[in-house]
Amino acid sequence: METAVASSNHSLPRLGQPAPPFEADTTHGILRLEDFKGSWLILFSHPADFTPVCTTEFMAFAELAPELRRRGVELCGLSIDSTFSHIAWVRNIEQNFGVKIPFPVIADLNKEVASLYGMIMPGESKTETSRCLFAIDPAGILRAMIYYPLSTGRNTQEVLRLIDALQATDKYGIATPANWKPGDKVIVPPPKTTEDADARMKAGYETKDWYFSKRAV
Repeated sequence: METAVASSNHSLPRLGQPAPPFEADTTHGILRLEDFKGSWLILFSHPADFTPVCTTEFMAFAELAPELRRRGVELCGLSIDSTFSHIAWVRNIEQNFGVKIPFPVIADLNKEVASLYGMIMPGESKTETSRCLFAIDPAGILRAMIYYPLSTGRNTQEVLRLIDALQATDKYGIATPANWKPGDKVIVPPPKTTEDADARMKAGYETKDWYFSKRAV
């Protein structure tokens, strides 16, 4: 079995809804989405094994893995290659670059998981997955999606910042401004009534106007 999927619904995933369930062969054995329940999951696709940009990304994700793990986040890669190709490639990366790949890589030869997650962009390639990334929370809800073209390697520090922002939102009930990073002030959600707007002006936040307030966390 290369890949078997528990759902026949091939519509694109949507933020705020359950991530599409799957069961697939990986370099760590057969895994299901529900195996990651209780942890955050970064599921990401790459175009192909034994390619230079993808190799740099895998090394970058391997370097990031300990920081993600400290935040309760697991990683899982995917491409439309076989398990044997994945194993050979990750061994090659370790031998040539001294970097051990600690996370599983899904073998998706029949494109079922890629189809569930909208990873194939026919305008770019009909035979390769684009550089897609999905952040799934411990309840299995899809919280963020990032798509990059085949030619552009991802910024893994932005992935870490994204996780920090999502976890801060869940913990404090706030939003995060542009270029936010841990330690910066956060956005207080705007009031929804005129009464709340009046109260906001006296609440002691760093307030520019009734709709724009920041606070420390």
